[in-house]
Amino acid sequence: MTHFAYLDPGTGTLIVQALLGGTAGVAVLFKTKRSRLARKNKAAEAEQETEPSNADESAAPNPSSD
Repeated sequence: MTHFAYLDPGTGTLIVQALLGGTAGVAVLFKTKRSRLARKNKAAEAEQETEPSNADESAAPNPSSD
């Protein structure tokens, strides 16, 4: 028994469109995740810079020692 498969031009176009759409979707997913990770890291760095460290406190003069 022989089976013949027929793909018309519309089917081929649909397959190509699905592949390109999937590729674009994966690219957007990675870009979004990278952006969120960068934003989270930037916020953590800013938080560390605003917290006073022990070295800064010991270098500051004590106004009550007059």
